[in-house]
Amino acid sequence: MTSPLDGDLAALPDLLQATRDYAVTVLDGLAERPVAPAPAPVPPAPLPVRGVGTAGALAAFDRRWAPGFSASAGPRYLGFVTGGSTPAALAGDWLTSAFDQNASNRSGSAAAALEDETVAWLGEMFGLTGHHGAFVSGATMSNLVGLAIGREWIGEQRGVSVARQGLAALGEVTVLSGAAHSSVYKALSILGLGRDALRPVPTLPDREAIDVAALEAALAALDGPAIVVANAGTVNTVDFDDLQAIVALRDRYPFWLHVDAAFGGFAALSPPHAHLVAGLAAADSVCIDLHKWLNVPYDAAVQFTRHRDLQVAVFQNTAAYLPAISGEPDFFHLTPENSRRLRALAAWFTLTAYGTEGHRAIVDGAITAAHRLGERLTAIPGVRLLSPVRLNVVCFSVPGDLPAVVRAIADSGEAFLTPTVYQGIPALRAAFSNWRTAPADADRVHDLLRKLL
Repeated sequence: MTSPLDGDLAALPDLLQATRDYAVTVLDGLAERPVAPAPAPVPPAPLPVRGVGTAGALAAFDRRWAPGFSASAGPRYLGFVTGGSTPAALAGDWLTSAFDQNASNRSGSAAAALEDETVAWLGEMFGLTGHHGAFVSGATMSNLVGLAIGREWIGEQRGVSVARQGLAALGEVTVLSGAAHSSVYKALSILGLGRDALRPVPTLPDREAIDVAALEAALAALDGPAIVVANAGTVNTVDFDDLQAIVALRDRYPFWLHVDAAFGGFAALSPPHAHLVAGLAAADSVCIDLHKWLNVPYDAAVQFTRHRDLQVAVFQNTAAYLPAISGEPDFFHLTPENSRRLRALAAWFTLTAYGTEGHRAIVDGAITAAHRLGERLTAIPGVRLLSPVRLNVVCFSVPGDLPAVVRAIADSGEAFLTPTVYQGIPALRAAFSNWRTAPADADRVHDLLRKLL
């Protein structure tokens, strides 16, 4: 009897064509698909014994699970900061699975060299002269890697190697930031520095940007080196710390500068906004998230640093079956993962296909849509913008019961927005970063809110 696997191998071209046709149907309906439906409970199925083959699996997925999937790749999914997948990125992602390369190893494949090229392109795009980079899963992992290297730098200043001697040899570490993202606290917990290591520094009035004078005072009060986490685009209002002013403080105080530029770094592509990331290249480590504004599939981010020697000290992995470090290190010496998929291929495809001009148009389009929504919201009674629309996020308060409004927006199928709290005020966030989003989508969100409120 032929097994389902043998049957699938014989029918592989037809199965891939069927999957392709199914995906095209999904993508063709994306603009009108309910954006974030409340999924109906799916009764659990027993573990398959013999299996039904790929065609049967596709049918089962379409029947049981696809109806509850969100349109997160579509133009009105404005929750969190979620990009989509450009056509080229989608093609690259499909080929990533087809070639199934272990990108962490330089032996026997050009995959790592392709990642080198992609990282170099991205570094040039963001103006990160002198930085090396490596792909990781997302902003949380990028922040973790940058802070891990910073932890090793702190140890070096104190004459110890945390990578070899452990945290007990390091002692207490102070981390300073104005409006750190939650992933920074998570990274500090994982790294053993502790969430309480982060000491919030006051921000400017009615801003999320750090008060540089307050930061200098905090640094002056310390006896020894610290880590400073600066923001190039905060999550609520896309506010930017004055990176150049922070960098200037290093003339007087020793600190590792990590910049969380997860999506705000893409301001570098927009001439009217590029000044917001001036000074980024002087950071010791930088977080850039690609499955946000680069519009490549999950998961993809890059961690940049000017201190590759310290990065290798933290993450090096030696074993008899692994090649020794010689020249350009394998990627398993640079991040927590020893093996991983070739995340760079989707980014390489979209950069090759559309270049900086195409991605600048995506960034500018998202900024235009965000400003359009912000301007139109001010005409709805009771709605108040809680900050200027600086880039691609609109943060605003609404009258009535906020959780009920959030549910009503999702239940409408028209859009998805996430709640937040800004300066103690419950609010909504609309984050624009999808390449498909047009001004007409901003209008549809406005019309929905006007009807609901």
